[in-house]
Amino acid sequence: MARVELVMPKMGESIMEATILKWRKKIGDSVELDEPILDIATDKVDSEIPSPVAGVLVEILFQENDVVAINKAIAILETDASSAVSSADTSMHASAAVHSTPMQAAQVPYVPVAASDQQGPIVSGEGRFYSPLVRTIAKEEGITQAELDACSGSGQEGRVTKKDILAYVSNRGTGQTPAAASSSAVQQAPVSSAPIQSPMVSMGGNVEIVEMDRMRRLISDHMVMSKHTSPHVTSFVEADVTNMVNWRNRVKDPFKKQYGENITFTPIFVEAVARAIRDFPMINISVDGTRIIVKKDINIGMAAALPSGNLIVPVIKNADFLNLAGLARQVNDLANRARNNQLKPDEIQGGTFTLTNVGTFGNVMGTPIINQPQVAIMAMGAIRKKPAVLETEYGDVIAVRQMMFLSLSYDHRVVDGSLGGSFLRRVADYLEQFDPNRVF
Repeated sequence: MARVELVMPKMGESIMEATILKWRKKIGDSVELDEPILDIATDKVDSEIPSPVAGVLVEILFQENDVVAINKAIAILETDASSAVSSADTSMHASAAVHSTPMQAAQVPYVPVAASDQQGPIVSGEGRFYSPLVRTIAKEEGITQAELDACSGSGQEGRVTKKDILAYVSNRGTGQTPAAASSSAVQQAPVSSAPIQSPMVSMGGNVEIVEMDRMRRLISDHMVMSKHTSPHVTSFVEADVTNMVNWRNRVKDPFKKQYGENITFTPIFVEAVARAIRDFPMINISVDGTRIIVKKDINIGMAAALPSGNLIVPVIKNADFLNLAGLARQVNDLANRARNNQLKPDEIQGGTFTLTNVGTFGNVMGTPIINQPQVAIMAMGAIRKKPAVLETEYGDVIAVRQMMFLSLSYDHRVVDGSLGGSFLRRVADYLEQFDPNRVF
């Protein structure tokens, strides 16, 4: 018999730890190859971890709700020597075979900043990371966000662990306070002068109390963090997309016959945005303290509504290198798997710009919240028939045209009105100038 370590798999380049949600097997249970053995959670996704070998679970090293660093052994499996694999092989196998469930709209990578000599909190442009367990303990103990930000961490990259937060709670009444963040760390992210307090809510009258699910809590935290981080500005343009609509109506059946894919407006929007980003690359950036990180890859996220009412943002990688048929296939595939909770962790990471189609719900425009650490997000409104003035060689005429509003919310720290407005206008120009005789 051989003993094989089951290690915490790496769920993405920015994920350093995960929380054990549930053990599906107990000590002494037999497991088959690739059979789910436990569920874990990160700030990005919930995932089932399959067994890398067939054997017997003989030891569980961490319990439910424990936060474990990646590549750390979490269980021991006993198997026949002939089928034994090394710990390294086990880690690679587990990482490759993870089945994940989407967890939040803002699926964005966390970029850690190097810890200071005083081991102060790690802060990045989009805020400090806390595991779900730490946030739960802080909420139950009435610890404010300002206190949590000041709490020193002993985990990887200086993160606050369960041990750290419990130690803070025990010392809270003694007047002892954790080490404050170093001045260099504090400069990396904006800090409010006072903690943000939620308004008091009356529980009287005819009410029903519904507890947020974990995904909704993560979305809530991400949205509040984004508004706290970036000064939002929103610009609007109205575009005449008659040529685009007529072309799509004309080619949708032959397109489906040739490629086996439905052609919607979304891939056309993605194509126009990718072209505009090439023209204005400074819209495709992130902010890290006083540094601007210019992204060379154009990875466009598309916000998708889930049956639960929550949101997820799958990402089309290198969208500027795909033709319209390739974009249509990517859009349809990601949207379908998002609705069925089949997205992989790397498919909701790495976005550099986000699109949200509020027109799907009949809305003519919207003011979306930036998906950190990006600096801009565009909303596409509903396409409506409206009277519009057209200039002709015989004079101006009024005609019925297909019109839509585009809105761009952007981070005014680094995107001024000139850049934001010019970029938005360029996207509208590409849509208005769509070739009605285009061959797909």
